[in-house]
Amino acid sequence: MADAAPGLGEFGRIARFFAPLALPGALDLKDDVALIDGPDGDQYVLTTDTIVESIDYFPDDPPFQVAQKLLRVNLSDLAAKGARPFGYLLNTSLPSECGEDWLTAFTAGLAADQKEFGIGLLGGDSTKIPGPTSLTVMAMGRIARCKAVLRRGASNDEIIYVSGSLGDSALGLQVRLGALQGLSATASAYLIDRYRLPQPRLGLGQQLVSVARAMIDISDGLIADLGHLCAASGLGAVIAAEKLPLSQAASEAISANPIFKKAVIGGGDDYELLFTAPADASERVAEAARAAKVTVTAIGRMQSDGGVRLIDAHGSPVKVDLAGYTHF
Repeated sequence: MADAAPGLGEFGRIARFFAPLALPGALDLKDDVALIDGPDGDQYVLTTDTIVESIDYFPDDPPFQVAQKLLRVNLSDLAAKGARPFGYLLNTSLPSECGEDWLTAFTAGLAADQKEFGIGLLGGDSTKIPGPTSLTVMAMGRIARCKAVLRRGASNDEIIYVSGSLGDSALGLQVRLGALQGLSATASAYLIDRYRLPQPRLGLGQQLVSVARAMIDISDGLIADLGHLCAASGLGAVIAAEKLPLSQAASEAISANPIFKKAVIGGGDDYELLFTAPADASERVAEAARAAKVTVTAIGRMQSDGGVRLIDAHGSPVKVDLAGYTHF
């Protein structure tokens, strides 16, 4: 059967087929969450993500960490709005190979992260399939009404910031695939851990409410996700390549083989927060970072011209071969 929407791509499909069905709280399906008014002046923040065996994780990855990754990629979306998580729904589509031992380890991972992040299971569904395993969570949070930090709130000349370090997960995937070799055991273990176990920046996101004007988590890659924020805000951006924050392990990998620098620019699964704030809010941003105990780095500035530009230390454009991940 022919593709029903050849050439549309992921976001073209959403705009053409699904956006016309969306309620007002769905934000035109141009953000990663929906907002629904709740009691006591709060809004519920809803998000959902699916991870699939052999696409988002390896078949032999520990089920304990698969469960944690599943929860955390959803919690990262809540972090990018400044929300406080409280619960989730879980849908599992499992082959028969995922028996009691697998489920014991998987649910232990869920239990560990429920305790760490103060959330609980509210329900869901389970079905048996031939494979591969497909796992879906819908996570729920709360935030004061009209306080969620959306993608569309950026203004011209605002500073662009990013939390943590970039490229670790994409490099960890390359280590896992055997394509990135020759690293120290410490660096390899660190990068693989960053691939398997995202760190949702919930504390930082909550600290940035009323400070950040627009925010998104980096799941598809720095350039791609900044592009989403720019499109939602009707602006462009310029970022400085030399300011992109790297972990020691990533620096080691890039020193060994500079081709892997593209993972920092276009690799996905960082789940760091990318946000904008006015130039005069730099001290408030620093205070938020200190309170959350997370490093934050200024990497560029919003501008009126559309698109995302990467420049080197001399202001010359840097060619970007890998803009980010897309599903279609």
